[in-house]
Amino acid sequence: QRVNVTVRSGLPMVLSGSAEPCAQLAVSSIGVVGTAEQNKAHSARFFDVLTAQLGLGPDRIVIRFYPLEPWQIGKNRTVMTFL
Repeated sequence: QRVNVTVRSGLPMVLSGSAEPCAQLAVSSIGVVGTAEQNKAHSARFFDVLTAQLGLGPDRIVIRFYPLEPWQIGKNRTVMTFL
């Protein structure tokens, strides 16, 4: 209910100077991705799934974490602060 996923396949991408297949994952969340310790644990799990599902080596994947505040997400005609 609180997870949204967007997949854009077939985009031209270059990672570490190579156009070989790669992936970039952007993760944003309220109160879940705010610290290095949290993101280290999330990163390990995401890499496990992505390498298995996409058949990519971990050197071909980049994950970016974006901590959000409740007032930055609109839902049901308001923001998460009030939900």
